[in-house]
Amino acid sequence: MSKSSKIPQWLEKFFWDVKVEELDLQKHRIFIIERLLNEGNHRSLEWIFKNYSQETIQEAVMTSRGLSLKTARCWQNYFGLREDEMRCFGVLLTDLGRFY
Repeated sequence: MSKSSKIPQWLEKFFWDVKVEELDLQKHRIFIIERLLNEGNHRSLEWIFKNYSQETIQEAVMTSRGLSLKTARCWQNYFGLREDEMRCFGVLLTDLGRFY
């Protein structure tokens, strides 16, 4: 994780609908990673991998409900995940126990 806890200015365009100055890289990590995976470019992808561990990125991919199908399939293949491990494809099997 970078020492800075703020989004760099050049990435602000990807967060048009939120107050960028209120985003914290650690606290809002899932949202930030999800947004940049969906909307970002090659440079933003490099920034993600520089500022977050692969485990944190995988956590974001697995728990995000907002990944586009195209993005979800890409990262499903990258991390070798099954659909039932990814919240964006529906309820996680581990969540089923919470309802019974």
